[in-house]
Amino acid sequence: MHYYAHDRVEISELVGKTMKSVKQLQGEDGDELTFITVEGEVYVFVHDQDCCESVKIEDITGDLEDLVGSPLLQADESASQDTDRPDRWSESWTWTFYKFATNKGYVTVRWLGESNGYYSESVDLYRLKKEDDNEDS
Repeated sequence: MHYYAHDRVEISELVGKTMKSVKQLQGEDGDELTFITVEGEVYVFVHDQDCCESVKIEDITGDLEDLVGSPLLQADESASQDTDRPDRWSESWTWTFYKFATNKGYVTVRWLGESNGYYSESVDLYRLKKEDDNEDS
């Protein structure tokens, strides 16, 4: 199945969904965290990189496998710019925390967004659409 286009959605949309897989992908253009539900829905956490910024997964606390096979009971986002400065080149930084839970365990994904202060440091969640999906949802 091929996927295209996407709709930006709120993280709360994941609550109650059961994941078939949760994968972290790291690349030159940034990181992605992909959730695939047992119904075949695909959700991707990603940042569309620009020239003078970097948004990457700094660390994951917990086991992503704990999010597979049981409904998500919690899916929350929080961000902070008031924490210690990373030891990097950035003039501006944002820590974004995603907290997930099932009855199997908890997982926190910490993203670090850095820039010169003029670019976005946020992470977005997209629901991808299947090629054969004709719905306008």
